[in-house]
Amino acid sequence: MSGGGGDEETTLEFTPTWVVAAVCTFIVAISLAVERLLHFTGMYLKKKNQKPLYEALQKVKEELMLLGFISLLLTVSQQTMTKICVTEDVMHHLLPCSLQDAPSSSSSSSGKTQSHNRRLLSGGSNASYCAAKHKVPLLSLEALHHLHIFIFVLAIVHVTFSLLTIVFGGAKIRQWKRWEDAIAKRNTENGTDGIPGLTHVHEHDFIKNRFVGMGKRSIILGWLHSFFKQFYGSVTKSDYSALRLGFIMSHCRGNRKFNFHKYMIRALEDDFQIVVGISWYLWVFVVIFLLLNVNGWHTYFWIAFIPFVLLLAVGTKLEHVIMQLAHEVAEKHVAIEGDLVVQPSDEHFWFGRPQIILFLIHFILFQNAFEIAFFFWIWVTYGFDSCIMGQVRFIVPRLVIGVIIQVLCSYSTLPLYAIVTQMGTHFKKSIFDEHLQANLMNWAHKVKHRKGLKGAAMGAAKQEEGSTDGSSMGVQMGPAARKESG
Repeated sequence: MSGGGGDEETTLEFTPTWVVAAVCTFIVAISLAVERLLHFTGMYLKKKNQKPLYEALQKVKEELMLLGFISLLLTVSQQTMTKICVTEDVMHHLLPCSLQDAPSSSSSSSGKTQSHNRRLLSGGSNASYCAAKHKVPLLSLEALHHLHIFIFVLAIVHVTFSLLTIVFGGAKIRQWKRWEDAIAKRNTENGTDGIPGLTHVHEHDFIKNRFVGMGKRSIILGWLHSFFKQFYGSVTKSDYSALRLGFIMSHCRGNRKFNFHKYMIRALEDDFQIVVGISWYLWVFVVIFLLLNVNGWHTYFWIAFIPFVLLLAVGTKLEHVIMQLAHEVAEKHVAIEGDLVVQPSDEHFWFGRPQIILFLIHFILFQNAFEIAFFFWIWVTYGFDSCIMGQVRFIVPRLVIGVIIQVLCSYSTLPLYAIVTQMGTHFKKSIFDEHLQANLMNWAHKVKHRKGLKGAAMGAAKQEEGSTDGSSMGVQMGPAARKESG
């Protein structure tokens, strides 16, 4: 029907119009629905004054726009790419699957190779274009389509997993609000007057739970304690109280009424807009993995341990920072006047840069999403028995590690990150400025509203007073007018 050979696909010239209209309607409807959903979500976040989350939503929109551009680029260039012809020998190196695993109706080795090439490397009419040159296409339309789907699935899974991590981790962090409320209530009841009491450092709960002694042996015990601490009770009430007071005394000039919990939530939301994006170096990692995913190397299995090891290292380091803060106080003081105060410092973090922790969490979440996305993509596209999927003994550990990473990152590492990274030398002044600006705008709006109500009330009062005076004058002038008329 297309005017070519019988094996060519039908073009739009010979496709029923109702089919084209129905497909376009379906695609446009879904696209508009997603666009409206993102739009109303953004309006809701702006209404609730959630600027960090709104910026994160903008990041998601940027990723979707990038995906759209990648999709358009692949679609437009597919005909050109499938007409890039290479010799057949080039296509026999660094294969994800062995040529022996390719299904073939021929019993000969050359027949298997030719069948495999026709199935995976042909590009419809473009196969004859390269065959005329005694070559094969660099990339078939089918392979290009599968690659297209993989990139889309990867981005969607990454955004979804990052959102789930923030939601579950944020839910746990919000449980600490009761500690903040209890501290605020105690400060209100006790006030700021009175003589501060004497605090015995080594009897303080924060020190008892974190101090493991002194010397070289304590260094090893400290790291071991930090490693196992991330799996249970990663942050206790005494930890929260001590870190909160240390932040307030360093950055808020001793304002004990400062809402540290609210600031921590805002700081985490501000970091979320970085975590939710897919940066260029993450795409570089995807390319490297696709290059090394060679048959027999089991790259897909070994690469699953990278985010797992990094996550354990990050959790251990964050716990060790809390332990270092406790050791500093315990080694310098036996008893102190007033409350126990820790001293935040960037020196406790790797290379003196707390931002490295955020970079690693970003990479861990992406790598874990990549593992899960790649698994489901292979399963749906090629089937569970595909040679790319690997054997069951390699599949199960990957899935188990992926689940562990997601749970541990949500309920332990992310809450740890939210509070421990506030123990750096610097703090996010922009969050204070935004919060202060929002309060000033709300205050100005309320004042303007009150002035409007007061002005309206005064206008109504004057109007009522004028009508009352007019009626009184009418009563007083009535007899005089009647007298003159009489």
